[in-house]
Amino acid sequence: MNKRNKRRNGKPTHKDRDLSSGVLRVVPLGGLGEVGKNMMFVEYETSDSLDSIIIDAGIMFPENDMLGIDYIIPDFDYIMDRLDSIRGVIITHGHEDHTGAIAHVMETITVPIYATPLTRGLLEVKLKRAHLLDDITLMTVQAGDTIRMGPFQVEFFHVCHSIPDAVGLGITTPVGLIVHSGDFKFDHTPVDNWPPDFAKLAEFAGRGVLALFADSTNATTPGWTSSETVINDAFDQVFRKAKGRIIIATFASLISRIQQVANAALKHGRKMAIVGTSMIDNVKMARQMGYLHIPETMIIDLSEAMRMRPEKVVIMSTGSQGEPTAVLGRLASGRYRQLEIQEGDTVVLSSHPIPGNEEMVHRIINRLIHRGADVIYERIAPVHVSGHASQEELKLLINLLRPQFFVPVHGELRHLHMHGKIATSLGIPEENVAVIENGTILTFTPDSMAVGERVPGGYVFVDGSVVGDVGPAVLRDREMLGRDGFVIVSLTVDHNTHELLEEPEIISRGFVYMPESDDLIQGAQEAIDTVLSANGAGSVDDMRASVEGALEKYFYSETRRRPMVFGIVHEIAQEARA
Repeated sequence: MNKRNKRRNGKPTHKDRDLSSGVLRVVPLGGLGEVGKNMMFVEYETSDSLDSIIIDAGIMFPENDMLGIDYIIPDFDYIMDRLDSIRGVIITHGHEDHTGAIAHVMETITVPIYATPLTRGLLEVKLKRAHLLDDITLMTVQAGDTIRMGPFQVEFFHVCHSIPDAVGLGITTPVGLIVHSGDFKFDHTPVDNWPPDFAKLAEFAGRGVLALFADSTNATTPGWTSSETVINDAFDQVFRKAKGRIIIATFASLISRIQQVANAALKHGRKMAIVGTSMIDNVKMARQMGYLHIPETMIIDLSEAMRMRPEKVVIMSTGSQGEPTAVLGRLASGRYRQLEIQEGDTVVLSSHPIPGNEEMVHRIINRLIHRGADVIYERIAPVHVSGHASQEELKLLINLLRPQFFVPVHGELRHLHMHGKIATSLGIPEENVAVIENGTILTFTPDSMAVGERVPGGYVFVDGSVVGDVGPAVLRDREMLGRDGFVIVSLTVDHNTHELLEEPEIISRGFVYMPESDDLIQGAQEAIDTVLSANGAGSVDDMRASVEGALEKYFYSETRRRPMVFGIVHEIAQEARA
């Protein structure tokens, strides 16, 4: 079903309208109160017009108790009755937490997407996979460009992050200039030799910044974030010491990290194999666009790598967040058909666990060690540095821009609160700092900021091809099934009298081992007889409910566990049975 909206023709342009008496609203739809699924909606409304833009459309990895969920996207129901107002979608950089939901969003709207070259390339891979690429206009922008989107004038400025081509945004609106930092850190020695655009930040400050929306991911980390260049020495040591194969896991979109691995491999005479569909696609795209400089002779297929001497091979893979279906997770559990962990392998996790993923990452590490690998990760060697600003850099950004109002974004609630405290410590009045969560509407005029009502801004779960149909109730059922299993009771009764014709059949999965639970099952049979005798024949629905209730109480009293109990009643006519 085609859900894409077609914009109405004949709508007045921003030049034809009086924009001086409107209000600016900023609605974070993701990324506030969590790490991931970043998405922000910015709209300007006057008495006769409404214009808006979207900033980013990311995903979030599921938490441990979200059984069966592949990933989570923002709840963007707020924009559904504002589709005609949207002037475009801006993507600040190519990481999954800013791009992963783009196909879901673009199924709904028909507007241009604006992105820098590498980010555009990564988006094309996603949109092509979703069969949407031919229907969408992708506009390439560069850091330093300025574009007009209705009443918004958007200026793109370069920021350093753990991926090339990341940008922040200066958005001039009819009520003032707002600055969106994007994900950033102040890296003076970036691996691509492109430092942050301090001059543009100073220019913004000279104009006067109404509001700053700034990355809070590392707001609880003191000091300064290390430069990406420290990883070069760490990789050099890993390659020098490793006697066998090297397997390096990182994000599929972490292009600069892939380049650093390639540089180390070239220096130490190793060939490089890429595994994982998303990483293979991204590497191909980045090489074609000139963002990865890897000699053609260095890249080999995994099948060829398996035939080479172990000390001549490095393998790049996905799965650094402990995802069980990614390459590294399947290697750890012995489920990757083409490759197995063997004694002498060195496995490097070149990433930091996203909050909530720590348990899965630690489980992967333990399994890899059990299989004989030497595992190197952030806590024991500097094989990863954060792409986000720490406290001193956050202070520097605020002091450079001196905004009238300040809104921490991109982080869990603890990160947002700490970032707010940093802002007030630098002299921004407490009443001018808004620590909010997803769905909270902020309204701006040239001299005020108001925190308004909260609209839906929660989780939309993606389970396979199903989007949004799995909710908290389903997850609770899955948790109960996973924790205590289930019991099915099949009752065969007379169609007329509803008397039992056969002994109830009890089937259990994930609760007890049936062949060794005769006493428990016999007790369950007796509980069924007791409740049916006490309640009489009754209706089929009454029989089912009473049996389920009786068994739930019985199993809990005997085992202190609560399996899900399902009753099935088969009605049979006596003559048919005869």
